[in-house]
Amino acid sequence: MMGEAMFKSIRDEIDAMMARDPAARSRLEVVVCYPGFQALLFHRLAHGLWRGGWRLLGRLVSQLGRWLTGIEIHPAVVIGKRLFIDHGMGVVIGETSEIGDGVTLYHGVTLGGVAPSVDSHNQRNTKRHPTLEDGVIVGSGAQVLGPITVGRNARVGANAVVTKDVPSGVTVVGIPARAVQSRGKPKQAEPRFVAYGTPIGDLSDPIARSIDGLLDEVQTLRARVNRIEQRSVGGALDVEDGTVERGREGEGREASDPPQGKC
Repeated sequence: MMGEAMFKSIRDEIDAMMARDPAARSRLEVVVCYPGFQALLFHRLAHGLWRGGWRLLGRLVSQLGRWLTGIEIHPAVVIGKRLFIDHGMGVVIGETSEIGDGVTLYHGVTLGGVAPSVDSHNQRNTKRHPTLEDGVIVGSGAQVLGPITVGRNARVGANAVVTKDVPSGVTVVGIPARAVQSRGKPKQAEPRFVAYGTPIGDLSDPIARSIDGLLDEVQTLRARVNRIEQRSVGGALDVEDGTVERGREGEGREASDPPQGKC
């Protein structure tokens, strides 16, 4: 019974990888040629040894998997179902990381701590690494650092550096990572698969969006200043015209008054 459940779990892992990678043409190809799948097998064994108290042996199995696949997963990491590590080379997953179901990681991803060498003794047995909830996709080269949470179905773009919590369904890009949104109407998060964590579409860059907002504000202020200047110039001309007119009227009265003789 246990063996049947184990083989079903392995089959589900393989099918999940094939569903997310069009290059995979058969289950055998995934088993033989996909380091992400092989790393998961090593981790399942290492994690079991770690939980059973055989911690050094668990670390040895983990190191063997790292040497064979180029993927480093600490044996204490908790990993859910259907994890897909695509390409895989250079992936590092730290000790207290937690990964939900249906998560996708690309090559060069780091799930690490923010200050592992500072007071390392007091950091043992504490949460130091991120939690990825179900359906998260992390693009190649991204660094997710610290005891943060990346929400369900969130996306982390390639080479992003994430040091703060990411809400569910949000896509973050850049250094430091910032949320991006579509230029059109905001839509609810779609649970569909998005390769490399970067949706293809008309996405606005968050920094460019901020600069555009500042430029709009400057143009608005400039228009207001121009209106004030026009009013000021118009008022000055009105005052000047009134003074000239009064002067002319005074000169006319002096010319029309007859000179008075002496008594």
